[in-house]
Amino acid sequence: MPVGSAQLRRGRWSPQVVAGSVLLLGAVALVAAVDPHTPGHYPVCPWHAMTGTWCPGCGGLRAVHDLTHGHLVTAAGENLVVVALVPVLATWWLVTRIRSGRMGGGLVLGPRATMVFVVVVLAFTAVRNLPFGAALAP
Repeated sequence: MPVGSAQLRRGRWSPQVVAGSVLLLGAVALVAAVDPHTPGHYPVCPWHAMTGTWCPGCGGLRAVHDLTHGHLVTAAGENLVVVALVPVLATWWLVTRIRSGRMGGGLVLGPRATMVFVVVVLAFTAVRNLPFGAALAP
């Protein structure tokens, strides 16, 4: 019985997923090893440098560094969205892989999930730059 391409892909990682995973793990390892709390190791956020306001990613490197060292509360203080999205996206990716029966492939967001993501990020950005949301600033 000939094996179809769908059967060949089942249970195997695509080269793109392997490359993306290696790059992601390498980036996380770099951020874990080189402390972003110390000035001069990473470039400053261009948005913050130009506007003086916090972008949705500001504090993200520090949050990842703190997460890799087991400091969950400190990481949440740096960037709450990054800390919240790590387990949500990892779980979502795993569940979609289990349901589809394929190990390869990326995380695909539908229109509703994309809209929710955009609204959450925009709301987080707005609130962290307002006086009452100062606790969300890094």
